[in-house]
Amino acid sequence: MRSRDGNCSLTRAICSIILLSSLASADAKEFLISYRYVVKDATLYNETLYISDSMKKCTGKPQEALILTSYGDEDLKQTISKNSQEFIDYIHKLGLHVQHKERTTNYKNTSTTILTLKTTCFKVDFNENFARIAPLK
Repeated sequence: MRSRDGNCSLTRAICSIILLSSLASADAKEFLISYRYVVKDATLYNETLYISDSMKKCTGKPQEALILTSYGDEDLKQTISKNSQEFIDYIHKLGLHVQHKERTTNYKNTSTTILTLKTTCFKVDFNENFARIAPLK
């Protein structure tokens, strides 16, 4: 919509404020997420993803967000399981702690590599079709 003098900047400003306030809504939930990936002798041994509701208010600023398709539900575990590869790639970019052990005994080599995302607070905002997930740092 244009105002009578032909200037539409006020209308754009109001629309952008409404859009930003809806994205940064106060009803966003906070979850604690940790991840562990263990490879033993070049074979996946164990992969575990822990998700729990945050009992306390998390502090920090939201970092770069990931948007996943949520199919209308507000269950984070289900949303992540339906988009597991995207989420795993995302947390790999966040930075994982790597622990590697290698040992050779009687000409036999054994190795263990453990990738760990320490417990991190994530702010999650569910909409009708997507979930916006952002780690707090």
